[in-house]
Amino acid sequence: MSTLIASSTEVVLQQYKQIRARTEHICQPLEPEDTVVQPIVDVSPPKWHMAHTSWFFETFVLKPYLPGYKLFHEQYSYLFNSYYNSVGSRVQRDQRSTLTRPPLRDIYAYRQHVDEHLSKLLQQIPDTKAAEMLPVLQLGLQHEQQHQELLITDIKYILSTNPLLPAYKPQVNSGQEQKGVKQKFLDIPGGKYEIGYKGNDFCFDNELGVHDVWLDDFQVMNRLVTNEEYLEFMQDGGYTDFRHWLDEGFALVNCNKLEAPLYWLQQDGEWCRFTMHGLEKVNLNAPVCQLSFYEADAFANWSGKRLLTEFEWEAASQVYPPTGGNFVESELLEPKAADPSEEGLQQLYGDVWEWTYSAYHPYPGFTKAPGAIGEYNGKFMINQMVLRGGSCATPENHIRTTYRNFFHPDKRWQYNGIRLANK
Repeated sequence: MSTLIASSTEVVLQQYKQIRARTEHICQPLEPEDTVVQPIVDVSPPKWHMAHTSWFFETFVLKPYLPGYKLFHEQYSYLFNSYYNSVGSRVQRDQRSTLTRPPLRDIYAYRQHVDEHLSKLLQQIPDTKAAEMLPVLQLGLQHEQQHQELLITDIKYILSTNPLLPAYKPQVNSGQEQKGVKQKFLDIPGGKYEIGYKGNDFCFDNELGVHDVWLDDFQVMNRLVTNEEYLEFMQDGGYTDFRHWLDEGFALVNCNKLEAPLYWLQQDGEWCRFTMHGLEKVNLNAPVCQLSFYEADAFANWSGKRLLTEFEWEAASQVYPPTGGNFVESELLEPKAADPSEEGLQQLYGDVWEWTYSAYHPYPGFTKAPGAIGEYNGKFMINQMVLRGGSCATPENHIRTTYRNFFHPDKRWQYNGIRLANK
């Protein structure tokens, strides 16, 4: 993990306030009843997210570095610890919806308590201690931004299970009423590429271990796969033809009777999609999303193409450095269509996370940090696939070309989509 020692405590405090306020901004449209729902084990109640991110700062920053700090509540570590075995026992993930108490008002009071004491800490901590504390605080800020994205995706799933299909917020003009962008494949020259983070600012430990990879020439699709293209796969019997699927994926399709991406449903013979703005007609030019790795791979096989590896994705980002993107700050909260006026490689950042055909493994020389912080990434490096590029729910200042997201291949509730490589 890189450090952010150069930042003054005043700058860090301002960053802290902005990030913490964003979490509460995300939760503001919710009713109190919305904040305790957990329809599936992958989804955590919004109230739990708000408490857990506060617990992180309390446990790893305030307790070790603020002399005389008193816990807001002695039982909160048991209630809001996520997976840190080093810290102690906890409510299991599939039981988070049982936490109807403490009430929501207490969670907001908890957040305020932590914020007040964090501000006090930054105003009085000695320089020698600040050098040790700031990297942990920065990890806490990045951790909260990760939970902001999870909040959005979890809120969407929660609302989608309500029979009323309520909108999270009204639609923002997305400018999507435009022509589609023709599919093209761009050349990426083979050769040696340096992979991994080598800057001086923050990064996660799973990005470290800069190393060279040798790649053959390949071609990358100029934009993301669209709803229209995926619909063609569906209409061609894509979900029923085993030839396109990995065996585990086809078993998942049959067991769950899948026939379309998550949130798609038919009304009067027309495909609609549940969005953060309610039920809408599928935008054919927008990127397809809420897909498992298995669905992404099956589509690639059906189309005669393949998914990129994570190393090819990072190499493509070096040849075509991404600029801008549809992130959470746009308030669209849904992916938008590629821009016909742009050339080159589009949508590398934002819109949807891009499944790669790379298992989530450590880079050369990877080492875990000592103590509980060492549980952050390393223990999950098995049975998961890497995704790259961020989504429409990702904060813009949170993403990097070296950022490695990871999920099990069956997960569909995130904004996960497809970019193809030519075989």
